[in-house]
Amino acid sequence: MALHFELVTPEKLFRSEDVYQVVVPGADGDFGVLEGHAPFMSTVRDGALQIFRSAGAAPEIIPVQGGFAEVNEKGLTVLAEKAG
Repeated sequence: MALHFELVTPEKLFRSEDVYQVVVPGADGDFGVLEGHAPFMSTVRDGALQIFRSAGAAPEIIPVQGGFAEVNEKGLTVLAEKAG
């Protein structure tokens, strides 16, 4: 199964896709999210999202600035002030 991931900025829906894992630069440290993760909410610090399309794949890196991340039964949504 895959994790549904969305990256949203004030300007647009930056990314919406199914992936294996995303590592988010949270305010209290980086955290990884896989399919089935418990519900969770965190602020996002300036840093880089690491998006893994499959297990063992090299990550795609997307710089982000500020915002919030929410994990729920639908997947992971990152609301970033800026991305890319």
